[in-house]
Amino acid sequence: MKTVEYKCRLRVILAEKEIKHGDFAKQINTSAAAFSSIVNNRTLPSFETTYKISEVLEMDIKEIWVKIEK
Repeated sequence: MKTVEYKCRLRVILAEKEIKHGDFAKQINTSAAAFSSIVNNRTLPSFETTYKISEVLEMDIKEIWVKIEK
């Protein structure tokens, strides 16, 4: 059976847009530590946080998290 994982591209996206992680965490109303866990693929964000990230970046969720089947 295949497993599904999601790779977060936020590190690359924020670097391209020259946005600091701490500043972005404040924009989406989350702690720097929680945001760090998301960026480093340690945790998946809640739906609310995912929606805020997508909305602030004006990007589709599929552009931010890439689905990987193993």
